[in-house]
Amino acid sequence: MFDTMTITKVLGAVCGSLLVFLLGNWAAGGLYSMGGGHGGDETQAYSIAVADGEPSGTAAGAEAGPSFEEVFASADPAKGEKIFAKCKACHHIDGSNATGPHLNGVVNRAAASVADFHYSEAMQALAGESWEPARLDAFLTSPKAFVPGTAMSFAGLPKIEDRANLVKYLETLQ
Repeated sequence: MFDTMTITKVLGAVCGSLLVFLLGNWAAGGLYSMGGGHGGDETQAYSIAVADGEPSGTAAGAEAGPSFEEVFASADPAKGEKIFAKCKACHHIDGSNATGPHLNGVVNRAAASVADFHYSEAMQALAGESWEPARLDAFLTSPKAFVPGTAMSFAGLPKIEDRANLVKYLETLQ
């Protein structure tokens, strides 16, 4: 059935295929490399000057919009319920815990206060502080930036309207 010539052919085909893939990887790495070339010296090709001297994506650019309190005053809980779909994978609203603690009554609740949930050390450090709407807004913007070391892997909600609608929806869950 299998003689030495057949085994040699199969082994040669496997090794040849690996060499083709390695060569393709090497060629693609050379063509599409993001590295700085010889010595890793990278320079920016051009820069765009901004009138106030600050790049447009920084805090000064973010301050131009309405405040969270203004957006929260006119927030829509129905839209927040749709946004909550992103949270459902880890949080329940039926009083039971999942990967994350349940979110019933989370607005104005003390941080790290769900008795039968094991919080990360970073979140336990917030114990005694309250989840007021403005603090929830800051947390939902970037959980890892607001609570460094948190176990929550969610990247955050960049739109202030989405955060306000979500917090308004969470406020209805008492």
